[in-house]
Amino acid sequence: MRYLAKDRMPDLLWSEVKSFFDPDQMGALPDVYVPDAVVEDWQALFDLIRSRGWEWKYAEGDSTRQMPYAAEIFSRSPDEGFTTLHVWPVPGVAVVFFLETSSEIDFQVDLRELQGQAGVDTLFDFLCTIGRRLGKPVLMCGEFGSRVPVLGFDPTVDCVVLLADP
Repeated sequence: MRYLAKDRMPDLLWSEVKSFFDPDQMGALPDVYVPDAVVEDWQALFDLIRSRGWEWKYAEGDSTRQMPYAAEIFSRSPDEGFTTLHVWPVPGVAVVFFLETSSEIDFQVDLRELQGQAGVDTLFDFLCTIGRRLGKPVLMCGEFGSRVPVLGFDPTVDCVVLLADP
């Protein structure tokens, strides 16, 4: 099963993947990540967010500010506070990026905002957009600490694929 570009019919339907969107099964906030990232990947992500015109909010600790360059963020001392980037690729759907390390792009989505086929399409389009820009996999696993992906964007086939049985 796979999810193709937005202009084509999705192969992954809500009825087939709804268990991966069940907050009771996956946790409300599953982990999504891009492994083997570098600072340049983060910068490409920031550029993508700006170029798409997505609403965003960058925060260092309790203060919000303009999003700096990725190199500046990752040259900060870890003692300088927790850094997050909230992005709304579509109204009503928030994605929270955790800027803890340059070696992995780590974020969460709220499954309660992604119910039904529209939610599947929104998430998969977002994963495809990031994966295509970076040329890297974008993997989703449950919230409860397991790093075993259940689905993700696969750059070798240019689409979202299931990595586990629903």
